[in-house]
Amino acid sequence: MSGRDEWDLVVVGAGPAGSTAALAALRADPSARVLLLDAADFPRDKVCGDGVAPHALDVLSDLGVDVDALVGGTRPITSLRLVSPRGVVAARAFARPAAVVPRFLLDERLVRAAVEAGAVLRRHRVRTVTAVDGAVLVDGTVRAPGVVGAHGAESVVRRHCGARPARPGTVAIALRGYAGSGPWREGEQSLTMTAEHWPAYAWAFPVGDGTANVGYGQLVRATAPTRAHLTQRLRDLLPGLPALRLRGHRLPLSTGRPDVGHGRVLLTGDAASLINPLTGEGIYYAVLSGRLAGAAALTADPAATYRRALRRHLGTHLRHTDVLARLTGRPWPLDVATAAARDGQGAFDRFVEIGLGAGTFDVHLALAMAGAVRKR
Repeated sequence: MSGRDEWDLVVVGAGPAGSTAALAALRADPSARVLLLDAADFPRDKVCGDGVAPHALDVLSDLGVDVDALVGGTRPITSLRLVSPRGVVAARAFARPAAVVPRFLLDERLVRAAVEAGAVLRRHRVRTVTAVDGAVLVDGTVRAPGVVGAHGAESVVRRHCGARPARPGTVAIALRGYAGSGPWREGEQSLTMTAEHWPAYAWAFPVGDGTANVGYGQLVRATAPTRAHLTQRLRDLLPGLPALRLRGHRLPLSTGRPDVGHGRVLLTGDAASLINPLTGEGIYYAVLSGRLAGAAALTADPAATYRRALRRHLGTHLRHTDVLARLTGRPWPLDVATAAARDGQGAFDRFVEIGLGAGTFDVHLALAMAGAVRKR
């Protein structure tokens, strides 16, 4: 890029958080000049579990996205099978269907929606972000009153805006691949937890085309686990998998989230460490934070507006998941929670809301878990 580009908003990263930020900004002001920058051409793959909760689809539908087209080519996920660290099994129907959409499809469809709404997409790898004269300068040539950092766990924007790095013990690591056969049922997501190297679990998320997204992840402690270790744990927990091409990724958990607003720079999704520490879910957080950041970026005080909006929508939920992440530092609470979900649809639904949406731990869950303890 050469010369000086002037925009109303620059969004760095055109994945779910970034594309949603662009959509939200254009919904707030259809005349806004919104630039989306991404280092890759679309469609492109992104390492992820590919699960899309109905909560995320609600956010996108509110912004005018055709969610039927967004999940086209996949089949609804109607149930979830949980296996606790000590082998307790809970298998129940979701209150609302979820979806599994490979990221090379999901991201391309979302960025296309943002471009159709009026955003301009450019392929460009951002290297510097600098505050100057009440605005933000990207790579010395692109200027805007605000910037949204939405380009993942290794965010350049996060580093340049002064946000602190993730604290030790707040990052997980995972391997993911696609399998054409294996231990899963069509229409059912499965999570198999293990007490070994806790917290850790393997997943199998059927896409609906005969394949499934399968993977294994665990919390990083003193040293990061090796690829060989992660691969072996996946095969131990999901035996019978064929040979897989596996790719790894880091998951910065919400227990280590930084301040999400720095002057006129806002952080969203993985760049803001918005990944559920109990489930690893990130798409709902990504599109919700993207929507809130995109709208806030066009206001007089973007950081304060964004913080307030994020606190209103996720504040209580994040406080609860922070506490629950600490309480589940040992496996047994998950055995009890899984037993409670096995024994009652109400407890199951509430746990799903905590893991996939913005749910909170309430008295009903406490009573359900107490009942599960009494039955042990």
